[in-house]
Amino acid sequence: MKWAGGKYSLCDVISKMLPNERRLIEPFVGAGSVFLNTDFDEYILNDINQDLINLYKIVQEKPDSFIEDARKFFNPEHNQAEIYYQLRIDFNASKDSYFRSLVFLYMNRHGYNGLCRYNKKGGYNVPFGKYKRPYFPEAELNYFAEKSQKATFVCEGYRQTFARAEQGDVIYCDPPYVPLSKTASFTSYAGNGFGLDEQADLATAAEEVSEKGTISVVISNHDTIWTRKIYEHAVKIKSVKVARTISQNATKRKKVAELLALYK
Repeated sequence: MKWAGGKYSLCDVISKMLPNERRLIEPFVGAGSVFLNTDFDEYILNDINQDLINLYKIVQEKPDSFIEDARKFFNPEHNQAEIYYQLRIDFNASKDSYFRSLVFLYMNRHGYNGLCRYNKKGGYNVPFGKYKRPYFPEAELNYFAEKSQKATFVCEGYRQTFARAEQGDVIYCDPPYVPLSKTASFTSYAGNGFGLDEQADLATAAEEVSEKGTISVVISNHDTIWTRKIYEHAVKIKSVKVARTISQNATKRKKVAELLALYK
């Protein structure tokens, strides 16, 4: 999946921060880069985006038929604005989970700049991307299907996912990031705002669960004065420079400082 804030470039750094335990829990799985690039025995993977979790479950359960059907959307005929917008209308009107999963993948690859965004009514509203030849991720889907046999997928609030943790588990949190400026404060990719109150509450949840015993938590976010304040009770904080993965102009993507906070 193309995904705003995807963690592929940070996986090595994150992996070194994660304690070596049996099960990894991700309350904000997103594109699943950490899941796909770590080797735990089991995973609990959550996201508030129902379409994303629905896609993951279908790829997990019937990858061959899904890949065969999804391939039909990746051809010159479907790489046209009129077709894209009609499929977007059909997607927003449909309650069929299998159809929505096919079109969700199609729109993720054909939509503008790899965004996943919904309006206040819950309608997917990312415009057409105008790519010459969108990539069909067949190899990646097959790998995901194989790796997902170790995973349980859920769609719920992060507090509910935290409540699933047992002694010896590791929790990795990749929440929507705090804004670096007033003009960069859009965090409602799933149609659910994740503001400063939620950011502070997530830090509190990490403190609470780590104090109970042998559960460790790692949280990633922008490196700001405010995030350093809310993560002040972490036992370890690491700052790294990372290139932005989503930007209108690839040549203007600047590196920004990201923070990793470990509660143990």
